[in-house]
Amino acid sequence: MSFLGLNGKKFVIFGVANKKSVAFAIGKTLRENGASVIYSVRSEARRDSLAKILPEAEIHICDFESADGIARIAETVGAKHPGIAGIVHSVAFANYSEGLQPFEATPRKDFMQALQVSCHSFMEIAHRFKPYLADDAALVTISISTTQMAAENYGYMGPIKAALDSSVVFLAKSFSKTSKVRVNAVAAGLLKTSASAGIPGYVDSYLYAERATLRKKALETGEVADVATYLLSPRSSGINAQRIVVDAGMGVNYFDAEIVARAAR
Repeated sequence: MSFLGLNGKKFVIFGVANKKSVAFAIGKTLRENGASVIYSVRSEARRDSLAKILPEAEIHICDFESADGIARIAETVGAKHPGIAGIVHSVAFANYSEGLQPFEATPRKDFMQALQVSCHSFMEIAHRFKPYLADDAALVTISISTTQMAAENYGYMGPIKAALDSSVVFLAKSFSKTSKVRVNAVAAGLLKTSASAGIPGYVDSYLYAERATLRKKALETGEVADVATYLLSPRSSGINAQRIVVDAGMGVNYFDAEIVARAAR
């Protein structure tokens, strides 16, 4: 038996986009540790592309803006795989098609859409899958390293990720009344993913973040996946209602001498 104790356990992962995504990396790490993984993607095109990479994988389609869609996938997967050991929610969306807007000018429709897809979907998934979870299952969502810094190019997604972090605590408390299910978040620093490429000005932010890490090397997707996998495992049984920051030390290094010197030139 491996240290993580995942052999033979079944997990459901929401939000795989491609091989660069955090969700894909988590699935890879879980499989390497003997777990079985069921995937959920948002479109037929995503399912087809993932099937080419993982031809033997079980892949479902779920529209995160549809409560019925989440209910259907829970019923389908739950009936086939009772006693699910864990769920990964790696889902986020923001409409930046109109370009950067002042924060106070955030369109209501864009904010509410992002809130539903990026935050409330986690609550719905937890609710709908509850009857099919093992008593000691683990739920993990992917957040960001800080919601206290106003990154203008990230815009209204900052408050939405803050809402996601808060929902982790409330879900953990709610589940504790009837089970030992744990709920946690991996709060990741800046990563090189296809999803992040859609954020205006992200490349510059990413390059800054790389210089701000203590090791002067960017955070890797696999490092986030490793922490998520640990939180999904029985080895993290004492961790609940937490956000685990994975940022290679960036959060303590804003006044790095090299960065300050460059800004002062």
